[in-house]
Amino acid sequence: MSGIRALVFDLDGTLYVSDGVGREINASAMRYLATLRGISPEEAKLLVRETKEKIAALTGWTASLSHACLELGGDLQELHRHFAAEIVPEPYLSRDERVVELLRRLGERYELHIYTNNNRPLASRIMGALGVAGYFRRVFTIEDSWRPKPDLEVLKEIFREIGQEPPQCQFVGDRYDIDLRLPLELGCRVFHTRTVDELLTIETTLA
Repeated sequence: MSGIRALVFDLDGTLYVSDGVGREINASAMRYLATLRGISPEEAKLLVRETKEKIAALTGWTASLSHACLELGGDLQELHRHFAAEIVPEPYLSRDERVVELLRRLGERYELHIYTNNNRPLASRIMGALGVAGYFRRVFTIEDSWRPKPDLEVLKEIFREIGQEPPQCQFVGDRYDIDLRLPLELGCRVFHTRTVDELLTIETTLA
């Protein structure tokens, strides 16, 4: 692991876990798709689930909400305008000093970056509420390309932007297929975390 120079973190579900924020994101997406398709939000929820299952069956990869939205004829820019306008994340979030201290320590040894399917305004509010905004050199959001994870060309651009080769990077995320599988195939190290307690053990893999 001595060759690792940069850690690239997912945001939602990785640096924090919040059912409340997840519910708000899903509810906003269902309202958008319901209006788009002329159906109810409950019908949109069923349609998204069926669409994710269809994508997974065709590709062998777990499908994201973004990919389901695109498959259903949605526009990601419009979807994220709804997210930015409707979602208030702060009531569901709190600063976890353990995570803040972890990032402070990691930042002394590695470059830290964010790569998220979220939009910049909402990601900034979330990082602000978590107290972690100042620890990342670069924050890559859906707005940089409007191409959701996993995406080969976006990853190549991230490597160019941060000036690192895949073997020098470790990606950290909670969704293996969406956050980690493609970086691993490209030669990156990966760290799969689904809880904050799991995240806090990352230093044991970097020793």
